[in-house]
Amino acid sequence: MKKLSTALIVAAVLAGCGENTPVQTVDWYKAHEAERTAMIAKCKANPGELDASPNCINAVTAANHLTVEKRGYTKRAPINVSEGGK
Repeated sequence: MKKLSTALIVAAVLAGCGENTPVQTVDWYKAHEAERTAMIAKCKANPGELDASPNCINAVTAANHLTVEKRGYTKRAPINVSEGGK
């Protein structure tokens, strides 16, 4: 029983030793171009480790939003087929 509790304590301590980088929002990356491009470059340099991280996802999403806004696409309301397209 002592071995199990010791192993659980060690696992809990090691789980908390990860890198504590703050997660930035999509709006933050939209407003900070230099940080957005740096994060996207960092994510592309190490896709296996960073590609699914929240900062990479938010930086890429911000870049996509800015591209769509630049092109002038309009947001369309979804169609409800069950009500005859209303």
